Amino acid sequence: MYLEEFNMKDYKFVEADNAHYKYMGRIDFENSKAPTIIYAGSMIKIKFSGTSLKVALKNYHNHYENAIGFIIDNEIEGKVVIKDHYKDIVIDIAENLEDKLHDLILYKRSDAAHYFDFHGIIIDKDSYTEASQQKYNRRIECFGDSVSAGEVSEAVDYVGKVDPEGHGGIYSNSWYSYSMITARNLGAEINNNAQGGIAVMDGTGYFNPDRGYLGLESTYTKLRYSPELGECNEWDFSRYTPHVVIMALGQNDAHPGNYIDDDKEKREMWKSKYADIIKDLRSKYPEALFIVITTILGHSKGWDDALDEMVDKLNDEKIVRYKFKRNGCGTPGHIRIPEAEEMATELTSYIESFGEGIWK
Repeated sequence: MYLEEFNMKDYKFVEADNAHYKYMGRIDFENSKAPTIIYAGSMIKIKFSGTSLKVALKNYHNHYENAIGFIIDNEIEGKVVIKDHYKDIVIDIAENLEDKLHDLILYKRSDAAHYFDFHGIIIDKDSYTEASQQKYNRRIECFGDSVSAGEVSEAVDYVGKVDPEGHGGIYSNSWYSYSMITARNLGAEINNNAQGGIAVMDGTGYFNPDRGYLGLESTYTKLRYSPELGECNEWDFSRYTPHVVIMALGQNDAHPGNYIDDDKEKREMWKSKYADIIKDLRSKYPEALFIVITTILGHSKGWDDALDEMVDKLNDEKIVRYKFKRNGCGTPGHIRIPEAEEMATELTSYIESFGEGIWK
């Protein structure tokens, strides 16, 4: 149903600029009444009372299935597929709930398959809202690819296998990416800046093929970062200062050519570009711990060797390397939920090994 046609007299509209909302992620607040939700895993938290819940939004479609994820009271979990694009619409999330105060999390399930403007929630007429009581004293930021975005994570029948053909994004769920699970394990807030297909350098990887492929070197400073969804703009780094930064690139960089073992000049260029990005972020977050990883997704060992060389050359105690037990050889397909949990367990333990001091 279109928002302009919705009969609000029987409901209460809690607009997006209400102070009870808690937002997480790189979100564009240029229009405070319609903030744009951009990155996989970006979320909105609030408490609401009553028996029903609807969401008002405007979706900007790029490709694949577009859906909003929701979790109510840490018990009711699901998604609603968005079928109308470029229009202000109302979608049903839940009916016949117990008439009490509920905890709500709304989140973006996928990467630049879409953006959406969030207008607010619609609840029962005599209901009310409260702010979420969860407070975060720990902050993580992740720069990664489809694995960090949770792409195809719900295809649990394909653990250790290649992806199901023609999946169309229906299995993508950022909530179950290793990065988001790690943040929850640690009780941390996270900006999960992950994009499927992205590599370090422009002209490589799979992201934005119509523009000759965009790499992290062109996106890490951006808020809106996908030209396919409109004009890009700059991120204000003062808005979020992480304690831990996960750098998880190097798995799409072998496209269109796997040069890492055969082209020494390009190998050095790749290491230099990636190091420059990390050093720039390090200058913005001087107290943060940077963890450089790849994942258990199958890839050439040469990329990990190059990362070892890069981190050794940086020679900075705040920039460290971590490898998973099954690094680079765990699966030929994307990481499914059990595999993401495996990775998150290992990464959580590694981060905890640095002690409480990293969170201060």
